[in-house]
Amino acid sequence: MTNSGEIEPKHKQGMERGGLRATLFVFVTTTLESIIFVGNAVSLFVYFYGTMNFSLTRSATMLTNYMGSAYIFSLLGGFICDTFLLRFTTCVLFGSIQVVGYVILTIQAFTDHLKPAPCKDITLLLMNKCEKSDDGQVFMLYTGLYLVALGVGGIKAAVPSLGADQYDEKDPEEAMYIPTYFNWYFFSFVCGAVVGTTFLVWVNTYRGWDWGFLVSTLTMLAAVLFLCTGVAFFRHSPPKGSPLTRIAQVFVAAFKNRHLERPETAEGYYEITDNKDGNETEILKNTNQFKFLDRAAIIRTADSSNSGPWSICTMTQVEETKIVVRMLPIIGSTIFLNTCLAQLQTFTVQQANTLDRNVIGIHVPSSSIPVIPLGLMVFAVPIYDRFCVPALRKLTGIPTGIRQLQRIGVGLVLATISMLIGGYVETRRKRVAVHHNMVDSPNPLPMNVMWLGFQYGVFGMADMFTMVGLLDFFYSESSAGMKSLGIAFTWLSSSIGYYLSTVIVNIVDDLSGGWFKSNNLNRDKLNYYYYLFAGLSTLNFGFYLLCSSWYRYKDVEVKEIEGESKVEMGSV
Repeated sequence: MTNSGEIEPKHKQGMERGGLRATLFVFVTTTLESIIFVGNAVSLFVYFYGTMNFSLTRSATMLTNYMGSAYIFSLLGGFICDTFLLRFTTCVLFGSIQVVGYVILTIQAFTDHLKPAPCKDITLLLMNKCEKSDDGQVFMLYTGLYLVALGVGGIKAAVPSLGADQYDEKDPEEAMYIPTYFNWYFFSFVCGAVVGTTFLVWVNTYRGWDWGFLVSTLTMLAAVLFLCTGVAFFRHSPPKGSPLTRIAQVFVAAFKNRHLERPETAEGYYEITDNKDGNETEILKNTNQFKFLDRAAIIRTADSSNSGPWSICTMTQVEETKIVVRMLPIIGSTIFLNTCLAQLQTFTVQQANTLDRNVIGIHVPSSSIPVIPLGLMVFAVPIYDRFCVPALRKLTGIPTGIRQLQRIGVGLVLATISMLIGGYVETRRKRVAVHHNMVDSPNPLPMNVMWLGFQYGVFGMADMFTMVGLLDFFYSESSAGMKSLGIAFTWLSSSIGYYLSTVIVNIVDDLSGGWFKSNNLNRDKLNYYYYLFAGLSTLNFGFYLLCSSWYRYKDVEVKEIEGESKVEMGSV
């Protein structure tokens, strides 16, 4: 890797697939998909609240549930990638599903009788007086919305792993570029998000949601078609069977062999001894955690390899299961970061609606506020990859500068700081409303919307550290047969975080007697939520420190079974 962090490696003689050329198709597809995913994510709250006439609380809940579902569907996409279809095929399939969902939303937005009558001359603070959506309108909305969520989930699992597959992790020369790939994948995502939170939000706000959904449909269609043009340049990793079945086999076999004595040497455990295809095979070395699972690989008789996969498993299969078990606490300890993100995405938009949104003579739509951290990340990601990583590499000797779990930890600390800033800004906003006697006024407060940039900017940096760290961690640590499912674990953490946000808001609202009971942010207690989340984030970080210190990175040995070459890769 060059000191500048460039992603292009020195390829093998005659190699035609993979590398930078192939990942360019992934980066462009990611950018296009990000335009509509992020652009709609930051403004759907306004659509639910201002067009479909849902209440403030229901609108927030619908958004977090939609986002949570989109991320949890990545598990389905990851499972399909690893079990049945090529990652490229999965991308095209779920991208097409996403197009169908946007078509339904477009039809509803263009057709007056498929949505409630618009409210005229009523401010956002009084939207609860408007006509409600009927059951048929809600059903159509949910159909289109969750088809989009299903498509997003499949794309989130398949596209990142498709790009990472273009660099062979069994080749040390190429493997060192995988962390850099994830930095630039995130950069592509951020670039698309900047366009989404400016251009697409502008279309939704000033041209209408009908044109906004039409633009989303065409953009997603373009993303799928562009990815298809790159099929000849991709390296394709064939599915290796269900990872869930392999994991279940280990637990069943370990239970069956629970009374057997564990061998004292490695020869007493079953491992692959031949490979008819002569391909390189990933051998995971035995670790000293979860020793009870080792019983699944105990050789009982001379012909134990014919005992069936539910009675005896390879040691690599056992270690693959251990990896998943070790990952679970990491997933759990990063959930709350996304719970904080859900709070910003829902309530910051409403805060912006109460503030002066004129910035250097430009009237900024409330849904475009996330462009502040996104714009910061557009510069921060290249600077981190090209300057910070090489500098840290010289200090630590680690190829990525710092380890993945350390990078995630930095993001969690920044997320806590962001919540504290959010609480302070909201407290100040309410004081301004009281001071100017504008608590019940629909007019904007004499406080500029850029105040919200502080909390959003810090959280943007938190997201940069944590998201890239998680993607790299789960892809690199997953076994060869579950790379896409490993990527999906990143989004699983996001999904649970969004659902948890809904649960916390509802529980706290009930226990507190209704911090949002007035449906008016100037009277409600949003600042209490921010401080509550800051405290919970601090506790969560302590839990993360315990989980990350306990985690053991995988140890891999790659063998060419019928040849003589063998490459060993120590702990990453």
